[in-house]
Amino acid sequence: MPMSVLYCRDPLNPRRVDEHFAPEAQEVRANGGAVGLIDHDALLQGDAQQAVAHVPAGLGNAWYRGWMIPSDRYAALAEALSRRGIELLVATEQYRAAHELPGWYSTFVDITPASVWCPTKPGEMLTAEDLAVLAEPLLPGPGIVKDYVKSRKHEWEQACFIPDLADVVGLTRVVQRFVDRQEEFLAGGVVLRAFETFSNLESVAAEVRVWWMDGEPRLLTPHPDSPFGRGLVPDLDHIRPAVQRLGCRFVTTDVALRADGLWRVVEVGDGQVSDLHQSSSRGELAALLVGA
Repeated sequence: MPMSVLYCRDPLNPRRVDEHFAPEAQEVRANGGAVGLIDHDALLQGDAQQAVAHVPAGLGNAWYRGWMIPSDRYAALAEALSRRGIELLVATEQYRAAHELPGWYSTFVDITPASVWCPTKPGEMLTAEDLAVLAEPLLPGPGIVKDYVKSRKHEWEQACFIPDLADVVGLTRVVQRFVDRQEEFLAGGVVLRAFETFSNLESVAAEVRVWWMDGEPRLLTPHPDSPFGRGLVPDLDHIRPAVQRLGCRFVTTDVALRADGLWRVVEVGDGQVSDLHQSSSRGELAALLVGA
């Protein structure tokens, strides 16, 4: 039985793969894999059965490749697929561990910026006093705010960067903007991270996405937000043990070159919902998935 990959369907043409993932799905088929379609909108709305209604039963083991899914919705997806004789190759607990910062942080604590967090609901704002207490372990210095999954670094000055974590007024203002702009998409809670200065190279991307399969680096690509089509080759010797300890099947690490020359882990993610840089080969990733 060929390896199966389940993609988000195109909302405007439900019989086709979402156009963002269509080139990759084509490569999966070219490499001998099978492709199934998931209704991502139905899944987010809480109807997992409808989301998998058009996935052929009995496909066996399968990868999911598509837009991000909250961990509770991923659990529902896994259960709905299991009822149809399909087992996701990334278990729910593995997905949560790689997808959400509290799941992976302790494993990477020595090689990633110091972080603290507080569970909150979308729209819920911590008081200035609570934020001051939360930030205290990171003092002194600047920081950033994000949720368990994403930041708003495209709004760096407004809803991401905090020049001085000890400035409670400034801290509260930036966190408030972040929470407001995340709206219902705020994932898990508020995270504060210590700011580290990374190299800003003009000719190459200083941030690299590393794709790990079964604890080994299998693919290097520029970070999706990088304006460059090629990246550096990072030193992974001090990162590999942490990935292996995490114990997740398919993981990405975004690594950046700090100003002192040390490669640091900026973010960890589940490979199923990690995006590719526009210049990266879809065929290489497809071959990795089908050959797993």
